[in-house]
Amino acid sequence: MMTRPMWLLILVVLIASWWFLSRRAQGQRISGSQARELIQGGARLLDVRTTGEFRGQHLQGAINIPVQELPGRLKELTPKERPVFVYCRSGHRSGIAAKILKDAGFSAVHDLGPMTAW
Repeated sequence: MMTRPMWLLILVVLIASWWFLSRRAQGQRISGSQARELIQGGARLLDVRTTGEFRGQHLQGAINIPVQELPGRLKELTPKERPVFVYCRSGHRSGIAAKILKDAGFSAVHDLGPMTAW
């Protein structure tokens, strides 16, 4: 018979495992300094915020494809082997975009997270 603390431990382990696997599926998180080096080497910088947010401020060299438009605009990011660095305002939309890209077969997706990480 399992005790209450044992059930709680199992629950915590399951939740932690789910969280880790879901974050991993969204794309590899990377620091701003690492991203800058790779972008200088030809990687793509993708801003997935709205067009209005992008117009207000964005990282130099970034292209803007709002996350809700991304599934229909994937051809703009080919070849799929070219590294892509995704960012947004808080890190939420970049995580969603990274998952969309990974699911579409992009092999080098990096989630920069929030724009402030740059």
